[in-house]
Amino acid sequence: MRKENGMRIGIDLGGTFIKGGIVNDANEIVVKKAVPTEVKKGPAGVIENMLGLVGALLDEMQGGAASLQGIGIGSPGTVDDHTGRVLYSNNFNWENVDLAGAFTQRFGCAVKVSNDANCAALGEMLSDKEKSGSAVLLTLGTGVGSGIISGGKLYPGDNPGGAELGHMVIRSGGRLCSCGRRGCLESYASATALIESAREAAALYPDSELAILADKNDLNGKTITDAVRKGDSGAITVFDAYLDALGEGIVNVINIFRPDVIYLGGGVCESFDLMEDKLNAFAEKYAFGGDKALVARIKKASGGNDAGIIGAAGLLL
Repeated sequence: MRKENGMRIGIDLGGTFIKGGIVNDANEIVVKKAVPTEVKKGPAGVIENMLGLVGALLDEMQGGAASLQGIGIGSPGTVDDHTGRVLYSNNFNWENVDLAGAFTQRFGCAVKVSNDANCAALGEMLSDKEKSGSAVLLTLGTGVGSGIISGGKLYPGDNPGGAELGHMVIRSGGRLCSCGRRGCLESYASATALIESAREAAALYPDSELAILADKNDLNGKTITDAVRKGDSGAITVFDAYLDALGEGIVNVINIFRPDVIYLGGGVCESFDLMEDKLNAFAEKYAFGGDKALVARIKKASGGNDAGIIGAAGLLL
């Protein structure tokens, strides 16, 4: 068995699986494992599954817990990064769950906890060969997750519940968002929003590819972008509007943070070739300062499923 020095464990807590890995000083995963989350077991059951996963990873590490720098955890929901508590997670129906305390008690090492999107952003930055010191990640999925890197460090906000960029309003009085407000970026730029827009457009374009897909109940990010590639007018109209809304959110992010780079992740970005030029042109045109100030380059997130593990381990850096 190889000797591991300076190793950290990163845990990515998901709704279906808990993924974990041993991460070395080069921010590479050298051992990776996963176990079912089993949300129905409640906080105690899920935590026990997480603890078991860490135990299995330690079995792969020479010296076990004694040679471990620490454990980092990325969790859905509102997390208090200072105390390591999950204050609230809608997906898990958790309130005030002391994740850090459970791991410290079991393993006696340093434990850090942050929101899963924050960890993904940190993992993306650590995995990027360009090693940009400032970046923002937007994940386009069921909602719009986000994470901010400033000065090479994760910036979760000064208090819990910060860095929720998906809930900036881009259309006053617009679509109802899952948070209860109207006009949030999430309600226009998530994959869910893209599908909803396509469903609405299908009724307006009865002869379009979108209408056929809607009849088959087969509207998703891939089928919509496939229709764009085929030149379907309804799909093109929907996708252009989607990119405009996403562009508005990105411009707001640029104006507030002026990061070096903006990463986009999520299933929609499998068609990033349809997005990259339009979004970068939109940002260059509308970001404050025009050609007098830096406009972040918009890139596809490349860390994939490992970014959350690497970023969670990166909380210990």
